[in-house]
Amino acid sequence: MATLPREKDDLYQVVVRRWECSYAMMSVALDEAFSLRAAGELVCARQQVSIAAGMLSRLSPSLISLCETLSKRGLRVARFPVVEPMNSDFFRGDTGQSAASWNGILHHVLFSARARFFHKLRILSRTVTVLAEEFDEAAGDISKNLATQPADSWLRLDNLHYDFNTCLREAEVVLKSFLRILPETHLRSLANELDAPAPSRPVRVKARLSDASASA
Repeated sequence: MATLPREKDDLYQVVVRRWECSYAMMSVALDEAFSLRAAGELVCARQQVSIAAGMLSRLSPSLISLCETLSKRGLRVARFPVVEPMNSDFFRGDTGQSAASWNGILHHVLFSARARFFHKLRILSRTVTVLAEEFDEAAGDISKNLATQPADSWLRLDNLHYDFNTCLREAEVVLKSFLRILPETHLRSLANELDAPAPSRPVRVKARLSDASASA
């Protein structure tokens, strides 16, 4: 995908860096949990799982909010980005694979870019919501030592982490695609809605009349 104009890219980088930071902290906590479990330190492993779940619970609303924001913004623009359906091969669990399959089916039924755009946002938002709920449930069973099949719960947690990462990448692509077609006049208000610093326009210094005359 081609690069964005500077002001749009600045906004994109701010939002994505915030997501990536949260996701990285969650992943580190989860990786540590798996390492501790492998070493037999189950109490500490369960504590790390609880930390990872807390990190995810803070990240998922941001992705859901993005989908809602872009849906509302989409009502005020004339052009829409060309979006691709989610790929079921990029998901491990039933939730992600089912959502991607449904997205793919309707993508080929809906012919307008507008309909495809709105449908993907709805599917992506719903998928993130359900994956976050499932992750919280699995993490709760492990951290509270309630899992009747601990090995299955740990595997489920790993797969949900993988599928959430896929949704994160989808959100990044959708955001970049939308910024590409967004009129420059809408950029500042979108930044406010995404709780990001408003892009600053480069200052253009006009040559003084005396300078212009001297160079003539």
